[in-house]
Amino acid sequence: MRRLLLQLPLLLWALMTNAQVKNDVVNAKNIAINWQIIENSYAGTGQFLSVLNLQNNGPIPLGNNNWKLYFNFARKVIAKTVSGEVNIVHVNGDLYYIRPTEKFSPVSNGASVNIEFASGDWAVNYTDAPEGFYLIYDNNPQKPIPITNVKAIPSTSPAQFARNKQDRVPAITPQLIYEENKNIVNLPEKELPKVFPTPVTYKEKPGTFNLDLGINISADPLFIAERKLLKEKLGLLLIPKKAVTSGKSMVLKLDKSLGKEAYVIKINPNSLIIAAADPTGIFYGIQSLFSIFPPQKRGAKVASINIQNALIEDSPRFPFRGLMIDVARNFQTKEEIIKVLDLMGMYKLNVLHFHLIDDEGWRLEIKGLPELTELGSKRGHPLDSNAQHLIPSFGSGPFVDNPHGTGHYSTADFIEILKHANSRHIRVIPEIEAPGHARAAIRSMEARYHRLMKAGEPKAATEYLLQDLNDRSTYRSVQNWNDNVIDPALPSAYHFMEKVSDEIIAMYKAANAPLQTIHFGGDEVPDGAWEGSPSSLAFVKTHPELKDVNGLWVYFYNKLYEMLKQRNLYLSGWEEVGMQPVLTDGKKSYVINPGLADKNIHLNVWNNIIGWGAEDLAYRLANVGYKVILGGVSNFYFDMAYQKSFDEPGYYWGEYADIDKAFNFIPFNSFLNSNKDKFGNTLKEGFYDAKERLTAKGKANIVGLQGLLWSETIKGPKSLEYMIMPKLLGLAERAWAADPIWANEPDSNKRKQLYNRAWSEFVNVVGKKELPRIDAAFETLNYRLPPAGAVVKNGMLHLNIQFPGLTVRYTTDQTEPTKDSPIYTKPIPIKGTVRFRTFDSKGRAGKTSVIHPEENWKANPNQLP
Repeated sequence: MRRLLLQLPLLLWALMTNAQVKNDVVNAKNIAINWQIIENSYAGTGQFLSVLNLQNNGPIPLGNNNWKLYFNFARKVIAKTVSGEVNIVHVNGDLYYIRPTEKFSPVSNGASVNIEFASGDWAVNYTDAPEGFYLIYDNNPQKPIPITNVKAIPSTSPAQFARNKQDRVPAITPQLIYEENKNIVNLPEKELPKVFPTPVTYKEKPGTFNLDLGINISADPLFIAERKLLKEKLGLLLIPKKAVTSGKSMVLKLDKSLGKEAYVIKINPNSLIIAAADPTGIFYGIQSLFSIFPPQKRGAKVASINIQNALIEDSPRFPFRGLMIDVARNFQTKEEIIKVLDLMGMYKLNVLHFHLIDDEGWRLEIKGLPELTELGSKRGHPLDSNAQHLIPSFGSGPFVDNPHGTGHYSTADFIEILKHANSRHIRVIPEIEAPGHARAAIRSMEARYHRLMKAGEPKAATEYLLQDLNDRSTYRSVQNWNDNVIDPALPSAYHFMEKVSDEIIAMYKAANAPLQTIHFGGDEVPDGAWEGSPSSLAFVKTHPELKDVNGLWVYFYNKLYEMLKQRNLYLSGWEEVGMQPVLTDGKKSYVINPGLADKNIHLNVWNNIIGWGAEDLAYRLANVGYKVILGGVSNFYFDMAYQKSFDEPGYYWGEYADIDKAFNFIPFNSFLNSNKDKFGNTLKEGFYDAKERLTAKGKANIVGLQGLLWSETIKGPKSLEYMIMPKLLGLAERAWAADPIWANEPDSNKRKQLYNRAWSEFVNVVGKKELPRIDAAFETLNYRLPPAGAVVKNGMLHLNIQFPGLTVRYTTDQTEPTKDSPIYTKPIPIKGTVRFRTFDSKGRAGKTSVIHPEENWKANPNQLP
């Protein structure tokens, strides 16, 4: 009895605690959060002011203690500007939490509180908003409670859209879109190029070749796999038919006189011949053949297809035609990557640069290092050092089952991806980020260290350690991490690189896939790294030629270069690999490092942002002797938002980039169409006069072009597809085809006329041929449907579209346009509100636009009268 009486208070306390936790859960589920931009250029600074509104819709007050509200936010919060009697505390990376102070007034049922704060830089669209909110109560710290009722309130005023006083890029409106599209001519299909991307030559001949499944397809033994693929694809288009002796033939022919990846197609009344010197050339010839076919509905087969007789001679301009996909920040499934490979193959892109590793995730199984995926591929709560996962990032939330924050490819998955890429003649370049952007690897190897130390194996514990555990360096990366840089002074860091490289090599061998290089990152190592590392400081003392810890940079990449050379691979990296830090009057800057030039080191050059001063960096690196892949932010970062609009996803720190930015890029003269800076200001005459041009050596070192999709804002396959398509078509044209005529026209007026004609031709091809082809080729592919432009003239509503061939439907009764709504064919009278949206060939709809007759003057919300 005495024992029961002694336990009674404990039982009562437990019951009260459980009741409190239960009530807290109800309370959290009834919290609504709204975020809104107040103004950019706050107080005349390079900051913006925004507000979080927390509303309590539950019966239990939100008190002034006992809770933390976690969230992810890509901007740096200025702590001293926070209002609302709360503190906003930075955890690491983009993770913050809100903690009430004692002065915080409890928020009762139906009440709300505003929390204003300033943040670095600016905000324009909804993907700038904080995300991934979850509540943690002090009395139950292991039970995070997600808050799902979160909204970003659309902006409407100039103060919300203008990033700073220099910003001249207007917020997009139907009227502005109409103006942008006004020079597009709706061309008849018979006037459009028959093959895309544009071939070297296309010569039409009289007559047609009638293709059906009764025709036998013969192939040189070298092309058996391509013959099988051709038959499979034709089987999806044509009705089966018994073979007949018609005298017609289809041949995949070996022609050793042709160059690498080149092909010739000869279409005659009784024969269709695709010739090439290698299977890749045959594969590209097959892709061109399919692009000649008239668009068909998916699943709708026909008895035969008439093909115009022609002679096509073709070869690629650049050997490297790539797409980089980041699966580290937000994961994509194996199935989606295979789908992207199919899309790349259609458009003769031949390199998948696979960004597998970053601060926020390690996505590839490495045998012998299980922590890399057991810990490094997962994100969630709790946040303590013993957690077997990384912390939440990019709104991935508290639970490790979030499919965007958590995920990896097993060895079998990766081998399957490699095999599929090989079948589409795409080589895969794996990227292992180092020495920066390496937090997932660092944390994983630290967990391995503690596991083996606990097991009494100190030698094994330190074998792959990536940081000095006594490092007291103080730094912040661009993404606000303070512990994401590998220590180049540690021999174990190189053991790790060797181990990972050898396991990757083994996977490629198992897949029978080509491996020529491993990409070892190299970008955005923050100032301050290694300055507090005992290992680095001691290493520099014994290697006086390094001068200081900054010398470790070149040392690190020399070691990786030699390591890969021993394995018959070349080194790839970001542009910084070809640079070296120097100190001048105590200030660090980066200059080109000639020591690694002329060693077949391939650099992806991303920094061509107009106004930052490095507009010619790619050319300078190529001229010195580095192999350069052009993938500048201003033209080829597919994660950049298409337009300036609150509801248009993506970043825009480098540029707003629609499909035209890739289309109008001229690889050997990138200055030609770059006449405005990132804020839309026209460049002064002579802006490029001092910039370095390509030499003959430099031109030979430009090996190709690449589109890049960083995934901070990419959640799932639909988001990925929306951001890369149709931009990828602009990349495909520029990477494959020779310079267009307008690029070499010295007269600016004539060049503009030629460009407008070429642009009209291109967008007609996209809208009338390529997008319908994609609709037929894939069950679903969520490419972006551009909104229509609109203008009111004399009481009539005029609409136009970026891609002629797409359908625009409208309503005048306040309802959303559907696939059954009236089709716009000519100007319509406007008396009230009109809603309109774009539809593809399957009836999938884009975003709805709205226009009122009295609002036609609102051409630019940044410049309201």
